Amino acid sequence: MLSLEESLKILKETRALIEGHFILSSGLRSSKYVQCAQLMSKPKMADKICQSLAQKIKKEFTDFDLILSPAMGGIIIGYEIGRLLKKETIFSERVNGIFELRRGFKIKKKSKVLIIEDVITTGKSSLECSKLVIDNNAQIIGYACIIDRSNGESNLNEKIVSQIKLNIPIFSKENIPKELSLIEPVKPGSRNL
Repeated sequence: MLSLEESLKILKETRALIEGHFILSSGLRSSKYVQCAQLMSKPKMADKICQSLAQKIKKEFTDFDLILSPAMGGIIIGYEIGRLLKKETIFSERVNGIFELRRGFKIKKKSKVLIIEDVITTGKSSLECSKLVIDNNAQIIGYACIIDRSNGESNLNEKIVSQIKLNIPIFSKENIPKELSLIEPVKPGSRNL
């Protein structure tokens, strides 16, 4: 498994960790943003992260049937982890702002589901995926992500397994530091696409 230092080096080399003034999908603000799409666009580097995360998942979650990922950010990482662990992998996508299973995807009753995202901050997307699991009478066994930046403050009750935990301060729009307020904010996420 990769160390924190090795993982951070890969994030920096792939320009997956960027600095500026960002509006997160939760509406909160940050001076750093993890753009896992940059990491995943470089397969050789992404493979190192995914192999390491897959090992951690295998160690923590010994029995599950299905991987569910939220679109957009979770699709590639969910697929890659599913491929490595030989697990069926599906994704949910927003229809009129609400996650749904489309494209013929189904969650079988009583199946054990691992929800995988690229980044967990507040856990909002994961919670929305959790509702799909519960509505289909299946069981959530936990969550996994490349980056856990929740600082233990997400709304998720089950275990989160991550490749990297980053403590990146987040702020409400009304409470941003002066130096951050001087930078024009950008919204790089995909929630409102």
